[in-house]
Amino acid sequence: MKHWLHAFRLRTLPLAVSSIIVGSALAVWLSMNLYSTRIFFEPLVLVLALLTAILLQVLSNLANDLGDHLHGTDNADRVGPQRAVQSGAIPPAAMKRGMMICGALAFLSGCALITTALGLSITMLIFLLIGLAAIGAAVKYTFGKNPYGYAGLGDVSVFLFFGIVGVCGTFFLHTRLPFLLTYILLPAVAFGLLSAGVLNVNNMRDIVNDGASGKRTLVVRMGSAKAKIYHSMLVVGGILCLVFFTLQSTASWPRWLFLLVVPGFVVHLKRVWTTKEPRDLDPQLKVLAMGTFFTALLFSLGLILA
Repeated sequence: MKHWLHAFRLRTLPLAVSSIIVGSALAVWLSMNLYSTRIFFEPLVLVLALLTAILLQVLSNLANDLGDHLHGTDNADRVGPQRAVQSGAIPPAAMKRGMMICGALAFLSGCALITTALGLSITMLIFLLIGLAAIGAAVKYTFGKNPYGYAGLGDVSVFLFFGIVGVCGTFFLHTRLPFLLTYILLPAVAFGLLSAGVLNVNNMRDIVNDGASGKRTLVVRMGSAKAKIYHSMLVVGGILCLVFFTLQSTASWPRWLFLLVVPGFVVHLKRVWTTKEPRDLDPQLKVLAMGTFFTALLFSLGLILA
């Protein structure tokens, strides 16, 4: 069982649920401000959204474990923790079965989520297609023929699904108010950028092995120097989006709670810029992922307390 828990990569789960937390908090905050007699928040929707996000992340991790092994990226030169299939702890056939089970559970959880929130409707069918796209994106990142992660498109996928789809989709499932989606676009973009930053740190760490294995990530294409500039833009851009969103309305002090995490981001960026060896960036992966998670928590708490 411990080998499967290792393959699930539990440390990636806080980032996976960040957009769900933010989308739910925005639903509470906007409904309190626009509809004082009704709060647009469904606890069951939150629980099912969290469960679906976790299952999708685990599915992506399992597919990445098997996909990188089959493509030869996980080899003796790889930096970071040894993967389950690479080490022989889980056979490829067993990992594929695990993917199928996790994918089925994610599909069932997603169906329960959209049915609970939307009932049987045209909108439900649209969200069903979005859910199927999310499952496909989770699998095809590094698994199968022509995985998009090997073509440098992983950043786009993370930005969309961890930011726009995660935040806006969760918000809509709570409120069913499409005309408000443009108003919450800045927080959605913010967490999409920060999540893409987490992937970028991972790719900066793996630049040598990825380049040698034919994995053409954005970092491999840009080179380390430009990747650090790009990384700074992602992190600073994410924080600025939250600042601009907060400035759009009269904000009491709890709305600025997320700024408590900013010093940690400053230290993180300094470490990224001063690190010479790509393998030494490995600790910064956790720093940025947890920083993004705590930003989501404090931003959400500020919305509810304001």
